Amino acid sequence: MAKEAKDKQRPEAEAPETETPETEAAEAPETEPQTAETEAETFTVSKEQMEKMESLAKDLSEQKDKFLRLAAEYDNYRKRTAKEKESIYADAKIDTIVAMLPVYDNLERGIKQFGDDESPHRKGLEMIFSQFKESLTKLGVTTIDAVGQPFDPEKHNAVMHVDDESVGENTVVEVLQQCFLLGDKVLRFAIVKVAN
Repeated sequence: MAKEAKDKQRPEAEAPETETPETEAAEAPETEPQTAETEAETFTVSKEQMEKMESLAKDLSEQKDKFLRLAAEYDNYRKRTAKEKESIYADAKIDTIVAMLPVYDNLERGIKQFGDDESPHRKGLEMIFSQFKESLTKLGVTTIDAVGQPFDPEKHNAVMHVDDESVGENTVVEVLQQCFLLGDKVLRFAIVKVAN
């Protein structure tokens, strides 16, 4: 026990020196880092293994090709269905607006029946007609004021010709039925009287 106590009291400086892995690593001379050329290893492959690797590479290429084709088909499908949805919505909107245009015509005729009369019935009909026109405007529907304009076969349908020297030739003198547009698309042609 006395010997153990002596060993414990002995200062660390007197402890016998032993080489640790850390000191060995520090003393070892530094070597140059290995380059790719020195790391390259060669393997010997049998003919069967080579054929198997080529077969796997071919299968991988085919699967990649199938995946790319499937992704392209899906993208085309997505674009096509989006376009079809827009087309269906636009067609339904046009069909609905065209179905409401006779109501516009009847409201307009109803107001004309009152003439200059300022009755409450006329005022009520005018308010309804105004609200109806606002609804059409919110849907993107516009009208064209054709009176005094040159006849345009793209927007007008001439049903009558009148001789009137006070206006120019091929000029619209009266609109019998209003023309309606949705953007640049004609929903209904204007029925007009044209001067010869």
